[in-house]
Amino acid sequence: MPPDPVAHLKQCCEAVSLGIVHTIPDESDKWMKTGRIESINTSRGGVPKMGVFEALVTEQGLDGDRQRDRRFHGGPDRAVILFSLELIRSLQREGHPIAIGTTGENLTMSGMDWAVVAPGSELEVGDVRLRITKYASPCENIADSFLGGDFTRISQKAHAGWSRVCARVLIGGLIRIGDPITRTLPDRPDH
Repeated sequence: MPPDPVAHLKQCCEAVSLGIVHTIPDESDKWMKTGRIESINTSRGGVPKMGVFEALVTEQGLDGDRQRDRRFHGGPDRAVILFSLELIRSLQREGHPIAIGTTGENLTMSGMDWAVVAPGSELEVGDVRLRITKYASPCENIADSFLGGDFTRISQKAHAGWSRVCARVLIGGLIRIGDPITRTLPDRPDH
């Protein structure tokens, strides 16, 4: 049970009204541990990343995906970038010209409470296993996705709960659009 059930219920209702989650969790799936891949996105460097049907995921990230500046992008703890389709839709309703792949995410997912996709949590994506390592810091390269170029709209520091996340690949493999995503660890990630 959450530390303050009333506060949790209020947060869930707000998330549902914003379109961040589909339903209020019930006792059988209290923390909404499952979702699915809606889009797999790669590029030869930079944004936008374009959708592909399937991808091989290795410790280096998605096969065929490249980053222009490896000082700030890629590497073992940033091998895969994930973002929520529900958040993208909410941002679109605010008037932002964001679309799938325009902020550089490799995996666009839906159906999972985004609050539990936090550093320390682990996800199974088909046969692939990922560990969320940190929140992704936005940069000016994605400014065209936001009204007035305000890319900080998805900064964890400025707007907690709206950030993309970075992941390390623990077990690689092939992923496809529609594959299920299950959060496996821990039950309640630390934020």
